Amino acid sequence: MTTTSPAHIAMFSIAAHGHVNPSLEVVRELVARGHRVSYAVPASFAEKVAATGATPVVHTSVLPTDEDPDAWGTEPIDHLEPFLADAVQTLPQLAKAFEGDRPDLVLHDVASYPAPVLAHVWGVPAVSLWSHLVPWEGYEEEVAEPMYAGLMASPRGRAYYARFGAWLAEHGIDTHPDRFVARPRRAIVLVPRALQPHADRVDENVYTFVGACQGERADQGEWHRPAGAERVLLVSLGSALTKQPGFYRACVEAFGGLPGWHVVLQIGKFVDPEELGVLPGNVEAHSWVPQLAILRQADAFVTHAGAGGSQEGLATATPMVAVPLATDQFGNADVLASLGVARHLPMEEVTPRRLREAVLSLVDDPGVARRAREIQDSMAREGGARRAADLVEAELG
Repeated sequence: MTTTSPAHIAMFSIAAHGHVNPSLEVVRELVARGHRVSYAVPASFAEKVAATGATPVVHTSVLPTDEDPDAWGTEPIDHLEPFLADAVQTLPQLAKAFEGDRPDLVLHDVASYPAPVLAHVWGVPAVSLWSHLVPWEGYEEEVAEPMYAGLMASPRGRAYYARFGAWLAEHGIDTHPDRFVARPRRAIVLVPRALQPHADRVDENVYTFVGACQGERADQGEWHRPAGAERVLLVSLGSALTKQPGFYRACVEAFGGLPGWHVVLQIGKFVDPEELGVLPGNVEAHSWVPQLAILRQADAFVTHAGAGGSQEGLATATPMVAVPLATDQFGNADVLASLGVARHLPMEEVTPRRLREAVLSLVDDPGVARRAREIQDSMAREGGARRAADLVEAELG
């Protein structure tokens, strides 16, 4: 821990579990060290933020939320435009909220575009928190440019970049929008280095990996392995893209009644448990579960391979079957499989038989368990929330 005078730190995020949750333990650690943290976030996350000791700075957002995942649309541009629209309307709210109370440092989720703009206007350092993978040297040429070439050439894409560039220029920033988002001056990466593709090509003078910042999460409740359960399987597709009743039925068919196994299904808020039919005695289904508490006792994990779930599986040394649904989850699934601790099973190939074979092959392989423990040990050495707080304090110093 560094020795730094108490400071006012402003944290900024969006109303999404996958963006807020990874930051909470870092904020809690900064508050414990005596810093005053103002956390700008929409009202739906204010209570969760306040529990860390930070002061919520509530603002109105127009971004789609986990409550309405279909609102994000289907085209790549559909996923970009809402962030810019939200940033344009949020910035004046945040500037007013911090008027007369300028922070000493801005800490922000990578999806909070107003934060680095405000840091530039205020003349204070900005540090971005990444809860997902980061670009490596050559990423733009190898991945981004081929992926977005069509979008950038389209009328809608050109209009988006023109609006973004004009908004940045209005606030004195002469940077291409893509570099503004993905190439910060300083970033703390809240995922393990083991998950990062081409980690040897990441500029660690900019992006520092601190691994999982999970905390105890006692407020989420406990879970106890039922008597007689020799092995426990958790199935969870996260919080957003969970409207998958056919997938959950396949899980019930694959593991229902399997001797010695107990199965916990987290089915989200968009599926009625009745859609799954009568559940066998060794299967329980809930809209939400204390995931980390279960993983600490689980023998296997069927996951969508989001950044949060992937690193929780690695941190608890739980073998995984990755069934990705969107965006970076496909890359995470491939990385997990390459590490030797997971099987990548595409959703379109899911059957009860393939699910069962994938899970049983993982838990019966001593090499998988060995590799999982090695990664768990390496993650523990990355430092987590305390290391992240050290890095923030170094920027203050």
